[in-house]
Amino acid sequence: MAPNMIQTINPTTGAPIQSYVPLTKQESEVCVEHAFTRYQSWRNTSWDERKQGLLNLATCLRKNSESYAALMAREMGKPLKAGRLEIEKCAWVCEHYAEQGEQYLAEEYVDTDMKKAKICYQPMGVVFAIMPWNFPFWQVFRYAAPTVLAGNTTLLKHASISTGAGEAIAALFLEAGFPPHVFQHVIVNKDIAEHIIAHDAVIGVTFTGSARAGSQVAACAGKNLKRVVLELGGSDPAVVLEDADLDLAARVIVDSRLNNTGQVCIAAKRIIAVKSVMKPLIEAIRMRIDHYQVGDPLEETTVLGPMARADLRETLHEQVLLSIAKGAKLLLGGVLPEQQGFYYLPTLLIDVIPGMPAFDEELFGPVIALIEAEDESDAIRLANQTEYGLGASVFTRDEARGEMIATNKLEAGTCFVNGRVSSDPRLPFGGIKNSGFGRELAKEGMLAFVNMKTVAVAHA
Repeated sequence: MAPNMIQTINPTTGAPIQSYVPLTKQESEVCVEHAFTRYQSWRNTSWDERKQGLLNLATCLRKNSESYAALMAREMGKPLKAGRLEIEKCAWVCEHYAEQGEQYLAEEYVDTDMKKAKICYQPMGVVFAIMPWNFPFWQVFRYAAPTVLAGNTTLLKHASISTGAGEAIAALFLEAGFPPHVFQHVIVNKDIAEHIIAHDAVIGVTFTGSARAGSQVAACAGKNLKRVVLELGGSDPAVVLEDADLDLAARVIVDSRLNNTGQVCIAAKRIIAVKSVMKPLIEAIRMRIDHYQVGDPLEETTVLGPMARADLRETLHEQVLLSIAKGAKLLLGGVLPEQQGFYYLPTLLIDVIPGMPAFDEELFGPVIALIEAEDESDAIRLANQTEYGLGASVFTRDEARGEMIATNKLEAGTCFVNGRVSSDPRLPFGGIKNSGFGRELAKEGMLAFVNMKTVAVAHA
């Protein structure tokens, strides 16, 4: 394979799937120029036309659900059932913005001493997206639906291991009836991506990925005075108090942590339980893990597929081994299975404390880390003792107590009480601290890349 080629690999077998030739600098410039030219006309299309485009997307997504789920299984190891659910969520976000987008962007009138004063929301140009592989369709649609509905056009640089998904999404926009160049997938390397960010026609960048890569994107965007939305990593705490429903907590924690083979930014990664419930919680979690069927993601019975890349599995295993070397106790997993593919068995660590990778770092894989707290205040302290702030949850039968903790005590962008942290098209989503800034979804997501213009009319 040529040095600059991008190759997708099947994580179940380790075999190559397809190779792609990245765009040159000149070719990428042509794509940006096409996007900007299309923006000039797209911004002036009727609301009904753009809305119908989103509704068509939802229809086409559902029609092609099986093929898209199989594509995700081959490229990054997502089980078929999970892939179908992801496609359905993409259809949902398209329908949500089709139904609510006009209201989100409606002009607002404000009483002042002027004859008339209003706020209006207008598109701005070309938005560049750099998206990850773990939810290769959802991550794209949650930004793309509001972006194109608002009248912008967009370029997507997908993660290299999800290049096939990026190509499929670009074809899907055409199938749904969008004009050429409203949505484009550009296969580029890091240097060309930075060149695209710097292009005058690009008005903003949306990025989902690691904090390290996000800081580089933010630096490039800042240097070129471009808007940026960052959704970065997380080490989400799940606080389990003494009055929690332990069966519920165990179910939610395991389902959250093992979803997508643990490769989820908002998974419950650090389980912080008060000491009085630690032992029964551990047993409840172990029982839940036993129900997870590991296998080929193309098999209907598989719940846990392989990790997406060999290097990701190696990094995770090193973090687990170092945590054990520093005193964590291994109850389940923690070994590389002797089978083809990038599999990592569900792993359960207890006696995790600050100073261990399982506490201090993001573990992006199927590893559940349990941390003992003395009481509620100690649990909250440990929960907030992280550089991240994406999501958090608390489990207690006292809903008012849980709401108070979620509202006033936990430091995160999204906090759930007695439930699994998840994104919802109706609610803004994003993080604080090293988990990024800006918001996606809901009205806030639609306003990310529009001009909030004030118009005032004076008395004659």
